[in-house]
Amino acid sequence: MQREKRQRSGETVWVFRWREVQMDGTKKYRKAVIGTVSEYKTESEAQKAADALRLEVNEQTPRQMLKAISFETLVEHYRQHELPDILNGTRPLGSEAGDDELRKSYSTQVTYQGYLNKWILPRWRSYRLTDVKPVQVEQWLKSLPLSKGSKAKVRNIMSALYSHGQRWEWVSSNPIRHVRQSAKRSRIPTVLSPEQIKLFLEKLVDLPKTAVLLGASTGLRVGEILGLKWEDVDFETLELRVTRDVVKQRIERCKTEASRKPVPIGAEVAEILFAWRSRCAYNQPADWVFASPAKKGKQPYWPSSIYRVYLKPVLEDDLKITDPVGWHTLRHSLGTLMKANGEDVKTIQETLRHANFKVTMDVYTQAVTEVKRSAHNRVVRQIMGGGTHGEEE
Repeated sequence: MQREKRQRSGETVWVFRWREVQMDGTKKYRKAVIGTVSEYKTESEAQKAADALRLEVNEQTPRQMLKAISFETLVEHYRQHELPDILNGTRPLGSEAGDDELRKSYSTQVTYQGYLNKWILPRWRSYRLTDVKPVQVEQWLKSLPLSKGSKAKVRNIMSALYSHGQRWEWVSSNPIRHVRQSAKRSRIPTVLSPEQIKLFLEKLVDLPKTAVLLGASTGLRVGEILGLKWEDVDFETLELRVTRDVVKQRIERCKTEASRKPVPIGAEVAEILFAWRSRCAYNQPADWVFASPAKKGKQPYWPSSIYRVYLKPVLEDDLKITDPVGWHTLRHSLGTLMKANGEDVKTIQETLRHANFKVTMDVYTQAVTEVKRSAHNRVVRQIMGGGTHGEEE
């Protein structure tokens, strides 16, 4: 392990070197940058980070050595292969996802990194892989000051780590598969009534009103709303083409086929969208629908900025809502309103673009596009004040 100064960046990095045997029996020197001195302040820290690489280089690692592999070494190896954008800083703001469909999204990598650093590594880093037992993990999860959903996420990440170890033949079994942890919600999600959504919209104008209306009437996730460009809006067929998801200002592809299906919009929604396009500064086909002036239209707004500046004051001061409310509340509210209107489960599933509900429902039931459009229009009339009875002329 050596320290070297990069000429281009000026940073001092830790470099790991080894000799690789070629097909003709000769040896060739190789090297890999482990990280910067600011990331690994001492040589011992850099050596720990290099342990995972060392095991990968030495494909003939003896079985007795594999038994001594630490949990921290497995985590470092997992980061190198499954969290490369976080580890190497390869996804700057505004960047688009690559062609590797197996690569985890940037938001998933950020989430995994957070759980690893804050909860998993502090407890298990010094354990050998074979010393982690299901009952120990269960007892530890019970002691964490987290919700059941977050504890289930911790369990699932640990299971993914051991599955990674199995693929690389470092362990023969996954003890986390036997860890019991419920993911049941600790509280019922907040749902807004049609009257509350109507009042919400009346208190908003332009960008925030348009964004909230899209979320409340289509069920789009906030990343999908902010990922819309004007070329994705078809005002003739009254449809939205949802092809990308913006999370932490990184552009991701919609993961599933269900997420990529066109989304119907009502005539009232299209009118408000068209009005916003006529007033906004960035209205060309390739422009973001909710382009940020601070970024000169090159990036959309951050969802937290819209929420903090425009939505939160209305929710607290005008609607007097004290329960937790976020962008996803609009999606929950749409599903609840459609169910209250008597829509069939398959229509609700396809409107919210969930990948599946039940195999039977997916295989034997199909929702006609006009049925989904009718369901969408009934909700729009409710929240826009047009009543709930009758169909469009």
